[in-house]
Amino acid sequence: MLGDDLAKLVFISGPILGMERQQEYRKIITGICQKLGLIVIDPWKRERVLYNGTEECWWDKVPVFDFIQRDLEDADRCDVMVVYLPILSAGACMEMFYAKRKGKKVIVISENKCLSPWIVFHSDVIIKGFSDLEDALKKCL
Repeated sequence: MLGDDLAKLVFISGPILGMERQQEYRKIITGICQKLGLIVIDPWKRERVLYNGTEECWWDKVPVFDFIQRDLEDADRCDVMVVYLPILSAGACMEMFYAKRKGKKVIVISENKCLSPWIVFHSDVIIKGFSDLEDALKKCL
């Protein structure tokens, strides 16, 4: 385990909308975190039932405040947020912005060559792939 005797919490953030059936990255990030003795907060575990990808504008049926509030509470609890950005994601960017404003460490994983200055500014570490995540987590914790 890294750092002190208390387990550190890592929040996994990344695109869901349009990638409902491409969430394997969460298992990869979770595995790396668990190897380091970190506890993972993954909102996908509770929210995946909403993302069936079959109904247009399903957001209209979601209690928006509760949906967002749970994610913000998870971000409040975490020590580090790992943001996977193979594509831009409004939700992931908002979570990242919120976490950074709350003083959390933010690691971005993205192969995109030209990341927005907003993403760069709100990141502590930017890496190109999962193979660098373990070292990035060690630096942040």
